[in-house]
Amino acid sequence: MLNLYIDGDACPVKEEVVRVADRYGLHIYMVSNQGARPRGERFHVVTVGAGFDAADDWIADHIGVSDICITNDIPLAARCLEKGASALSPSGRPFNGDNIGAALASRSLNQYLREAGEIKGHNASFTKQHRSQFLQALDTMIQKLRR
Repeated sequence: MLNLYIDGDACPVKEEVVRVADRYGLHIYMVSNQGARPRGERFHVVTVGAGFDAADDWIADHIGVSDICITNDIPLAARCLEKGASALSPSGRPFNGDNIGAALASRSLNQYLREAGEIKGHNASFTKQHRSQFLQALDTMIQKLRR
C-alpha cells in the first residue's frame, strides 16, 4: 500500500497532502520534532526527539518501496530513493535518479559558499503557483505508482 511521509517541521503543503490523501484513501505519516494535530484515522503523527536529523532518520527507516516522501531535504530525498521510494519537494520538484546527484552537489556547493561568506542564505517565498505545481506533481506521482 502506498503511504505518504511528510518531513513535517517546515512543510508548507501539509493541508494539500491531507486533501490528496483523503481523495486516494492513503495513510499519512507526519514526522516532526514538534508534533502535529491528528486529522483523521489515516493521519499518523510521529514525534521524534530533538536530535539532529531525527525526523529524517525515522522516515528513512520506515519508508518503503512505492511510498512517497514530501521533503525539501535533499539528503533525505536521496536516502528515500535508495530504498526504492519516491521523493517530492513541496514546490512540486520530483527527485529521481537522474537529478539527485546534481541536487546533492548543488546543495554542497551552496553550503560551502555560505560558510565562506560568498553568498547569503535565503528562503524564496512560497507562492500559489508552487502549491499548484506540488498538487499536480503529487497527483501524477500517485497515479503512476498505483498502476
